[in-house]
This record gives sequence, structure tokens and C-alpha cells, in this order.
Amino acid sequence: MKKELRKAVIAGNWKMNKNPEEAKQLLSEIAPLVKDAGCEVIACVPYIDLYAALEATKGTNVKIGAENCYWEKSGAFTGEVSAKMLADIGVPYVIIGHSERRTYFGDTDATVQKRVRGALDEGLTVILCVGEYLEQRELGITAEIVSMQTKIALQGVSEEELKRLIIAYEPVWAIGTGKTATADQAQEVCKLIRDVVAGLYTKEAADALTIQYGGSMNAKNAQELLSKEDVDGGLIGGASLKAPDFAAIVEAATKG
Repeated sequence: MKKELRKAVIAGNWKMNKNPEEAKQLLSEIAPLVKDAGCEVIACVPYIDLYAALEATKGTNVKIGAENCYWEKSGAFTGEVSAKMLADIGVPYVIIGHSERRTYFGDTDATVQKRVRGALDEGLTVILCVGEYLEQRELGITAEIVSMQTKIALQGVSEEELKRLIIAYEPVWAIGTGKTATADQAQEVCKLIRDVVAGLYTKEAADALTIQYGGSMNAKNAQELLSKEDVDGGLIGGASLKAPDFAAIVEAATKG
């Protein structure tokens, strides 16, 4: 991490876990453990937990995010939640393009770009996920895949809007599998993403961009991953559902 150039951000992605009461309980455990964090702390929770989470984190340094959003403001889109709806209730962050959305629910590079555009238009800060499948890594095309995903998602995003965007590199083969990219592998791809952004914008804009690693980061491996120059935080899955583990990752980012 280079905190002198950019923010370190640890964000929990709760996925499809916790009802509102459970969410309040978990956040009440997390908040005192991270109150002195030297990084930004975010909990991205299921839609039904948003009101409870916003209420539970009032007066704390824990910010709340959603796990997805739709690009249209309203309309006949059964089952979707718009970026405007999130903004209207005071949600500041949203994850877009998570590999589970791409794999299970048909999100494409094109629809990810639309979701990014919709979220930025409503004033949200986007956590944009990019990453390759195992077969793509084994074919040696990680750089091509990640570069393409990044370039398409950032289409139409101005340099000023880039300040409201975080990129999370999440190798799909390391999500929920217990496998983790080595610290060197994480650094290599996070640096690649920064170079892509520098080519699209400026070196200054790229240097200011927070790039997270997401892929089985946990309390044991966080310090090593976060020691790398271009790894500015983590998008945390399973470990974000355990207050002590999540706090340990925040502590690693604080020390880093």
C-alpha cells in the first residue's frame, strides 16, 4: 500500500447472509473493534439489511454498501434495485461486477459498464470487480481478460468520476475456494490494473486509485498481501462475517 498516495479500503461483502437482526448484531460487534482504523471500513450487505445496517453504524466509522444495483432509475424490472433507490436511502457504496454476478446471474462486461454508469450518476462510490477464471489464468491470458474488463467498465467514466471508484481484483479461482493468489500474483495484477488506468487517464489518476485484492483474504494472509505496493486493501467475503477476523484484516491494513 502507498497510503501517501491513496486510501486503503477494507470492504466486507456479506453475500446472501444475515437477516436484519443478525446484521445489527454483527455490526455492533465490528464497530468497536475497528473504531481506530487507519483505513476506510465498509460493510456491503444484502438489500433487506440496508436500513438496519445504516441505523446500526450511525456515529461509527463503518460505511455501508449494497452488493449490486440496476442502471435504470425505475420501471418494469422485477427483482432489481436501482442505484437511485440506494442513493435515496443514504447508501454510499455499491459493489458492481462481482464474479458471482457474472457467473450465476448473467452479468456481462457490457451490463457491468451500465451498472457502473448508473451508480456514478446517482453519486454512489463503486467497488468494481474484475478477475479471471482458472482456465484463463492457465492459458496465460489473465492480463488480456483483466485489461478488457477494466477498459469496458470504465468506458464513459471521467477522470473526476474515477475518484468515486475502487477496483477490486478478484481471481475467480480464489473466491470461496480457500485458494489465494500469492502476494506476488496479487501485486502483479493490481499493478497491471493501475497501468491500464494510467493509459486511459493519467499517471496521477492511477496513483490515486484504490485497488483492492479480493479472493480468500483472511486474518492470516492479509498482512502479506497488503504489504505489496499496489494492493490497497481487500474485498473480504467469508472473513467479513466474523467480527474478530474482519477486525484483524482492518488492523493489518492500518499497520500497513
